[in-house]
Amino acid sequence: MPAVPSRESLKRAIADKKAVVGVVGLGYVGLPLIRAFVAAGFRTIGYDVDAEKVKRLLAGQSYIAHIDAAWISQCIGSGAFQPTAEMGRLAEADALLICVPTPLSESRDPDLEYVESTARQIAATLRPGQLVVLESTTYPGTTRDVVVPILLKSGLTLGTDFFVAYSPEREDPGNPQFTASGIPKVVGGMDPASAELAADLYGHAVVRTIPVSSCEVAEACKILENTYRSVNIAMVNELKVLFQRLGIDIWEVIDAAKTKPFGFQAFYPGPGLGGHCIPIDPFYLSWLARRHELPTRFIELAGEINTSMPHYVVSRITEALNAATKPLRGSRIAVLGVAYKKDVDDPRESPSFKLMELLYERGAILTYNDPHVPKLPHMRHFRVPDLSSQALTPEYLKQHDVTLIATDHSAYDYAMIVQHSRLVVDTRNATQRVASGREKIWKA
Repeated sequence: MPAVPSRESLKRAIADKKAVVGVVGLGYVGLPLIRAFVAAGFRTIGYDVDAEKVKRLLAGQSYIAHIDAAWISQCIGSGAFQPTAEMGRLAEADALLICVPTPLSESRDPDLEYVESTARQIAATLRPGQLVVLESTTYPGTTRDVVVPILLKSGLTLGTDFFVAYSPEREDPGNPQFTASGIPKVVGGMDPASAELAADLYGHAVVRTIPVSSCEVAEACKILENTYRSVNIAMVNELKVLFQRLGIDIWEVIDAAKTKPFGFQAFYPGPGLGGHCIPIDPFYLSWLARRHELPTRFIELAGEINTSMPHYVVSRITEALNAATKPLRGSRIAVLGVAYKKDVDDPRESPSFKLMELLYERGAILTYNDPHVPKLPHMRHFRVPDLSSQALTPEYLKQHDVTLIATDHSAYDYAMIVQHSRLVVDTRNATQRVASGREKIWKA
């Protein structure tokens, strides 16, 4: 009878790069993580319940702009990467890294449906000698109170038969300076053995690992990172509204302030928050605080300010149209950019969708252009028309009453946009260097 795999055998397999690394969730976090482990010399299996994603990967196609299709084909051909929708194959991996979404419910409470479902699927095939790491951003206590109890239903013993850790994802889609392998990785384990194994594993694939004392510390670390950004962005968004009333350019103020070589970090205003992390993660923390009967006034206020920014932008569009003696209802508005930030194809939680929903509800006629998003994806929280990206030509711009710059993609020729637009509402300060036609530009 074969010996039961032990901590020592898993540690040796990781050290020898013979451990198979499985990643559950092949999105903007999971696929770059696969790439990092393949580059480190590990064989990987990618799991996703979306059979269409798996089909495209097996065909050598990429659905994420900064992941090269040629790399996918090469890795699949060599066997370094095996994508699958068969969750029964979870037992084939020695380490399972969970990278599934953690959205908010309609009442802005944590929705752990995907985490819990994945944990149940792992528990159904869990075997001795496996390491399970949760990477999905969540509130402190999730790994211990939600994931581990599900895994224990397998009948195996934590810390002896199997091992559990938490390591928050820090992916920044589209940022060439910081790929998954180049970002330090915080790692917290449910026990010393789990922490050691997870740190050993990530140590092969990333530039540096930062061990912390528990899963809760690692979970709180990610929440702190994104709440810090949310609060500071809220502050500059609030100042933007105030300074606009005073006739002061907030972007010029920030550029002046950031010349101070200490004590100041520049944050920039915008039409609202986007991406999977910053608009969502602080609400996980405020939800946890409510459970413990504690207030989180800064976090709640920041959330209120940031979620109000699309309404402010619509008010500025209305002002611009009023100045041209036009009503918002029936006006044609071209939305430039629906990705949540510049030069990416990621539309998750993009403020453009809330802007379009608000404008559509008020009777505006909408079209859009985004060189990275050819068709509007279905977004369950927003009611927007079914649209495809239109060619950005002078004729296209002239057909609209307002051009709304919602995402400041580098591909846009802003001088051309201003020249051929009737009115421009700029939420990103993208037109700051355009000299001609400034009388048509409204900052928002």
